[in-house]
Formats: sequence, C-alpha cells, structure tokens
Amino acid sequence: MDKKIVSLLPSCTEIISKLGYSENLVGISHECDYPNSILGLPVLTKARLSSDGNSIEINRSVNDLLQRGLSVYDLDEYLLKSLSPDIIVTQAQCEACAVSLNQVKDIVSNWTLNQTEIISLEPNTLNEVWLGFDIIAKTMDDPESSYILKSEIFERFKLLKDKLKEIRQKPTVLCIEWIEPIMVAANWVPELVDLAGGMNVMSTSGTNSNFCSWDEIEKVNPDIIIMMPCGFGIKRTIDEMHYLQDRKGWRVLKAVKEKRVYVVDGNQYFNRPGPRLVDSAEILAEIIYPDYFERKYSDNAWITIDS
Repeated sequence: MDKKIVSLLPSCTEIISKLGYSENLVGISHECDYPNSILGLPVLTKARLSSDGNSIEINRSVNDLLQRGLSVYDLDEYLLKSLSPDIIVTQAQCEACAVSLNQVKDIVSNWTLNQTEIISLEPNTLNEVWLGFDIIAKTMDDPESSYILKSEIFERFKLLKDKLKEIRQKPTVLCIEWIEPIMVAANWVPELVDLAGGMNVMSTSGTNSNFCSWDEIEKVNPDIIIMMPCGFGIKRTIDEMHYLQDRKGWRVLKAVKEKRVYVVDGNQYFNRPGPRLVDSAEILAEIIYPDYFERKYSDNAWITIDS
C-alpha cells in the first residue's frame, strides 16, 4: 500500500492516521497538529490572516476575504506538485476552515504527469463523519480498517448510552462556537450532546452553525453553557469570556448562577469531524453528569469557569 497522501485539514489527518495510514502521509496543512507522528511533515498551507486577533477581528478578516472572493488560506502549489501525491484529502464544507476545493482542483488540473485523486469530505452529521472513514479506507483498498475503527467508536457510545439509560430529566445545553459575534454550534454537536444525555438548544443537527442574538440566549436561559469556539483552546477562550461576562443579564442566567458554565478545547475535540468526536461525547457526559461519570479527561480538555 504505497499510495502517497496529502491532507489539507486537521480532521482528515486524524482520520488517515487513525485508520493506520500515517506512513502514507507526505504533506499536511499548517493546522495539522495531531497525532504527534505527523509532526515534521512538509506543510503546504498558510493563513492569509493573523490568528492572533480577537474574535471580532478574526470574524471581520474572514468575512472580508470571502466577500472579495479570496481563499482564507494559501496553498503552496510548487511544494504540492513536488510531493506528487496520489491522493489529496480536503473539504468543501467551510471556506473559513481550509483551502477551498476549487483552489485544489485548479492546481491539480494543471498537472500532466500523474493522476491525483481528490477526496472532498463534507460532513454535517456523525453518520457523514463515519462515511468519510469509509471513503478514505476504500480509496486505500482497505475497507476493513474503517469497520474496525467505527466498531471501537460505537462501542464507546454504547457504554455512554447504557450508563445514562435511567436518566429521564435532561438538562438543556447551549454550545457556543464563536464568542463575538455569538454563534451557536450545530453540525454534529447536537448529536454529541444527545449522546451525552443532554438536550441541545438553539441549533439543529446537520445544519450549519448559526449566529444568534443575546436576547435569544436570555429567553432560552439554558441549564448548562459550554464554550467551544472554533480553533480556540481553553486559555484563549477564557481570555475572551469578557465579551459575554460584560453583557447585561449574564450573571442572572441559570447556568451562570448555578456555576454550570464550562470551557472545552474546541480546537482539539469539537471543531474537527474526526475520530476524537467520541472523546468529545465523553467529555460532555463528564460535564453534564458529574455524579454518573468519574472524570478521566484533564483540565486541558475542559474546565469549569467562575462566572
């Protein structure tokens, strides 16, 4: 199995690695950081905007680039061609998340020496994430690897379900994917909340994450608030919590008064549609039902914040 693979998205890199094809990877994106085995591979992308700004500045910069018809990321065409991959794995779901699919197609269409297959994964639900496993495994002529990986994940989901089967009253859970402006997490996140025994509010599974008003949050008044900004780790999220904490009405929200506001590592666990979504569900279960689940994930995965 000597096919050379380039992955242009962290979630794709994680899938490829978990299926057992780390040694086939010859290039990755600048955001690929897991697992450690892929560190040091040639990096093919870079962002056209600074990621050091705050939520408002990043949102403004992304919108400006997209409105001008520009990609948020640059792709090193010459390096990509020199690597001569047999397979390029990317996505067409979110222009703000990775190099655009059309950009990749335009570059590859100019090649004449080899046939490169482009795989575009576009998951919006958990089933579509698992389908991505199947697609990559089939391309590698090893469908069994996907079956094994999915079986492991489904077994862990079953353990969650079995432990929560006596739960009748589910708490309402609001998952926030961007801080300013406020965006509510959707796609696969509502399914993860459901698997963890919560009742997701303000978003629907399989749809894109949506912006919402502060008035809507006050009206829903959730039992639990979980912060998972896209691309942010815990420290960076905490640094930006003031955008919410300074709002009139924040301290009278039920979740705030009952100290049920949490910050998770959105970048590592919730924003990437890959194998670690099972970890994400387990993290949510620990948060929602601390009396049912002994904590196994560290402060690097989630913390409670003093609001």
